[in-house]
Amino acid sequence: MARLNPSRAPLLGLEYQQGAPAGERGRGRQWDNGVVTATFVYDGDCAFCTSCARFVDRWVPTRAAVIPWQWADLTALGLTAAECEAAVQWVTTGPDGPAPALAGPDAIAALLGSSHRAWRAVGWLLRRRVVRGLAWPAYRWVARNRHRMPGGTAACALPPTGAG
Repeated sequence: MARLNPSRAPLLGLEYQQGAPAGERGRGRQWDNGVVTATFVYDGDCAFCTSCARFVDRWVPTRAAVIPWQWADLTALGLTAAECEAAVQWVTTGPDGPAPALAGPDAIAALLGSSHRAWRAVGWLLRRRVVRGLAWPAYRWVARNRHRMPGGTAACALPPTGAG
């Protein structure tokens, strides 16, 4: 498993600029002395997921690093490859290490909640019990059909349940 390092960061649209003023750190990134405090992990092998990540990078200013799980240090984030293959993940890291990850629509709600006011409102709405109850089945449907979504390819298809 590859580890994300600063020399590869430009390939992923990430910037490691220790000590730069907030407005100069790259759109949508907040860095505390060069250390990312939140990470949104997606499937970089899926064209649909990558298209969604590009949308986030362009339109959702967030404090999080948005990276494919294939480039992330999953051990440091407290994640497994199986968790990342099943759903997007949101991990916050503090002085005591990573907090338990949020997955799927909960991860998306956290990502949106880390953005500006309009996106925070959407994240807040996504965390409401009724919407959340609908979000998980919708997320699972999209995950099963992501190869049919705009930007998706046959490579995006998840393996059949029970395949192994």
